Amino acid sequence: MKQTGLRERGLRPFLAVAFLLTICFPSETGYSVAAVDVGLDLRIKQKLTGWDATSKAIIRDEMIYSAVLVESFYKGRGYRPAWSEEGHPTLAEPLLRAIEETYSDGLTPDYYHLGIIRSLVAQAGKGVSPTPDMLADLDILLTDAFMTLGCHLSGGCVNPVTMKTEWYAKRGNVDVAAVLEQALKKKEIKEAMMRFRPEEGSYVRLRQALAHYRNLLEKGEWPRLSEGSPLRPNAVSSRVAELKRRLVASGDLASDEVTGGDLFDERLQQSVISFQKRHGLKPDGVVGSATLTALNVPLKQRIRQIEVNLERLRWTLGNKELRSIVVNIANFELYVIENQRLLLPMKVVVGMPYWNTPVFTAKMTHLILNPVWNVPDSIARKEILKKVKKDQQYLTKQNMKVLRGWGSNETTIDPDTIDWSQVSANRFAYRFRQEPGPLNPLGKLKFVLPNKFDVYLHDTPSKRHFSESVRTLSHGCIRLEKPVELAVYLLQDDPRWTRENILAAIEKGVEQKVLIPRPLNVHFLYLTAWVDEGGTLQFRNDIYGRDKLLEEALSEKPSSH
Repeated sequence: MKQTGLRERGLRPFLAVAFLLTICFPSETGYSVAAVDVGLDLRIKQKLTGWDATSKAIIRDEMIYSAVLVESFYKGRGYRPAWSEEGHPTLAEPLLRAIEETYSDGLTPDYYHLGIIRSLVAQAGKGVSPTPDMLADLDILLTDAFMTLGCHLSGGCVNPVTMKTEWYAKRGNVDVAAVLEQALKKKEIKEAMMRFRPEEGSYVRLRQALAHYRNLLEKGEWPRLSEGSPLRPNAVSSRVAELKRRLVASGDLASDEVTGGDLFDERLQQSVISFQKRHGLKPDGVVGSATLTALNVPLKQRIRQIEVNLERLRWTLGNKELRSIVVNIANFELYVIENQRLLLPMKVVVGMPYWNTPVFTAKMTHLILNPVWNVPDSIARKEILKKVKKDQQYLTKQNMKVLRGWGSNETTIDPDTIDWSQVSANRFAYRFRQEPGPLNPLGKLKFVLPNKFDVYLHDTPSKRHFSESVRTLSHGCIRLEKPVELAVYLLQDDPRWTRENILAAIEKGVEQKVLIPRPLNVHFLYLTAWVDEGGTLQFRNDIYGRDKLLEEALSEKPSSH
């Protein structure tokens, strides 16, 4: 027994050396499985902790966009690899397929490390065992791709306020790290990525429209319509045949319904009206300058328009809300979404091009009956002051007060004591407030959602503007066609505020604040392309020139972190 023990102790150093040799030295075909498994955790840790605050997180010349979240993910799992087992990559293929499919979302798959991941996976599949360094790089790239793309699908990759691309994964409504851990355990990578994508019908429908328009492009650009005088029903012109070919190409006119040769017949008129309606144009059946311009927008441009609007839908549809208010600025429309149902659609007036309504989200907390209007300083200096100088009775006629200070320091000043000829826009020490009444531009109801832009929703005495097709008339706030109906909806959970009671309180003419029992988000969107609930693809003019800005942001692959 003694001799056996000595023999065993003598073998131990030899076995240990043999084991170390197995770990430290590659075989003829590459690194051994043991070497890779032992070294991979350390390699991943070294790479992740080697980035400091001033350096860029780079792996094989690829920016790691979500470096902070990626490092936190690996730290939480003790730097164990997520995408390899026994020295070989796993689950990379389903993620690659998921990345490729984001082309159908209007995104650029190549921006999510697609090329380098494909290359590394291909190298690992050539029969040569991958090195720990290669596997560590591949693991980090796959994790970054999953997290960044997951956030982009669920919340967009462009900041709607700054219109700048945000390529890092944001900690928001979706915990992408937790989703990834579960997806790895269940081996459901592609399925998890698909769940990031908005499931709402509006997104699904627009995504399908993108595929349809891309298929149309494979047949070539649709034909252009020649310039000329307006085409009217019953006209006979060679341009009528051009119009028919153009409408057939986009599906606005069925090919088997083309009749009459060069005659602008009734069937063609109805087709033109249908085209005008889905482009937000006056539906008069006449091909004037506005309709001609819309007809001659290239198919490629319409495709890009759909792509940028899919991004806009991702900004809000990633938020799983039971109810919210949406203002589509470009369509001059507001509606309520409740349990994925569209309620209370109404026309709105939005900001003028030089006072444009911003894109943002804010929570509506209360409304005000018979609101006063504290005139914004810019409007007071640039507009009201001129009118006061021109007509000394202007303030009295408009039921306006002159004030100085706010809150407890507020004082009312008699306008007749002011020498307005000595007051200029640059030297303006006052402010104006218009009292409730028929002349107040806020009307009888104001809906408040605190935000840095000082934008709110309100009634208006100028109802005639809702009959116009283009309603860019405000200073940025939203004027409502049906303010009482919106108030009734918002206060339905408070039995004290029936429609009759709301109208009675308004009739008193006294300002009154009313809390909304269930505050809700208001999303200000700028959709210039969408598919309505009836399945019709809608396009609108880019009234603020924002499509191009968003297109440029989506096309930009960042060079810095």
